[in-house]
Amino acid sequence: MARGKLKRGLVQVYTGDGKGKTSAALGVTFRALGWGLRVCVVQFIKGYLETGEMKMAERFPSQYVIRQFATDPSCYIDETKAKQRKEECEQAMAYAEEVVNSGEFDLVVLDEINNAMGYKLLDIDRVLDLIHSKPKHVELILTGRRAPKEIIDAADLATDMRLIKHPFEKRISARAGVDY
Repeated sequence: MARGKLKRGLVQVYTGDGKGKTSAALGVTFRALGWGLRVCVVQFIKGYLETGEMKMAERFPSQYVIRQFATDPSCYIDETKAKQRKEECEQAMAYAEEVVNSGEFDLVVLDEINNAMGYKLLDIDRVLDLIHSKPKHVELILTGRRAPKEIIDAADLATDMRLIKHPFEKRISARAGVDY
């Protein structure tokens, strides 16, 4: 593969109740960076939390861009947060549309976008329009629980992360360097 652009970008979806959706997408970003591809990660629900993926972006300033749109570091959404989160998701989606359609990036990860659709913070048809209009060379990855059937149907690859066991059950908190 030549450095720079993929010949054909696919659509990948990582969903389900198990851990590892964002981690899987970030594994692909690691590979892409190794091949000289340009990567953009748009985080819809996560925000203002220092993460390993943000630290990596500092090491690849010309290849790797990450943007968080949530103003609350909590990933939980309830009725009181829904309106604020809807505005943030709208901003994230506008940025995602701009980034994907620019063709400037070879890989674009829309982190937690499935959650945004599941909570009715984004319109599914708008996301489908982005999937169908993306430039041919752009690889697009959508993560988050509860991916709508229409999104899974539009994808080239869909993986359901199934929860079997989780450290939270033993009151083990997320750990820097492994979980974020």
